[in-house]
Amino acid sequence: MVDLSQKNFLRDVIGEYMVELGRENSRVTVVNADLMGTCRNRTFNDKFPNRCFNVGIAEQNMVSFSAGLAQEGFIPFAFSMAPFISMRACEQCRTDIAYGNLNVRLIATYAGVSGGISGATHWSIEDCAIMSAIPNMVVLEPSDPVQAKRMLDASLEYNGPIYMRSSVEPVPNIYDETYSYELGKASIVMDGNDGTIICSGIVVKYAIEAAMIIYQKIGKRIKVVDMHTIKPIDRKAIIESASTGNIIVAQDHNVIGGLGQQVASIIAEEGLQVRFKNIGIRDEFTAMAHAPYLYHKYGYDKEGLVNTLLEFLDN
Repeated sequence: MVDLSQKNFLRDVIGEYMVELGRENSRVTVVNADLMGTCRNRTFNDKFPNRCFNVGIAEQNMVSFSAGLAQEGFIPFAFSMAPFISMRACEQCRTDIAYGNLNVRLIATYAGVSGGISGATHWSIEDCAIMSAIPNMVVLEPSDPVQAKRMLDASLEYNGPIYMRSSVEPVPNIYDETYSYELGKASIVMDGNDGTIICSGIVVKYAIEAAMIIYQKIGKRIKVVDMHTIKPIDRKAIIESASTGNIIVAQDHNVIGGLGQQVASIIAEEGLQVRFKNIGIRDEFTAMAHAPYLYHKYGYDKEGLVNTLLEFLDN
């Protein structure tokens, strides 16, 4: 049951749930690059001090250190801000982890522009493009607390590297405890046949709100697809969504190299007859501002998605 009134912070949820994973599996370790508070790793450190490592402000070392743990049979979860993992430690993610298909989980907070007034150095509008281009790397983005926990559970069963990005903006409760998560299979949050919004992470809540407003205003039903697995993407869900005639993709990421371009390539390859729009950060560095302002500026908040839907449905 969707409850948009609830406010949850995914880094709190993920940090707390790591303790449960640590209890469940003695091979789970946490590696941090001097952001123990930011990434909410202190509780895990208190419970399992011998399985929590702070390597200092050295993200490249953090990733390589995690690769070594994985080689010895541990399941390391390496925590940092998204830009620091995907850009500062890119070579180590590629060569030390992905090349050997190692079981390292890269847990990245501050996804997209959710870092707000921290500015461009702490935003990550390129990370999906970078990490999706690395062979063997799985790319995930949760939209709510239950889904984030299910992703972490699934990661224990998956063989290979995972990059999981999440926003620091508050998210609502979209799924309840009966939710069944499957890596690589999109979740249909709302069904409809007049258009589709394919989205991930923080944008899912805005897509739900926009779909509700469209139904109230003009009686059209919009399908909302939570594409939580950016790579490998759910090709079937995209093909099925084309039957609605309109596909809008929205992600807190650069429009180049993100979810939208992956969806567009499948539409082109399959020869699907559908109207399409890719919404996200235009290819630019923008002014420092709070995240909701930037979501509105680039058209992937509630109002922006409603306006795009009305434009599509009126023509």
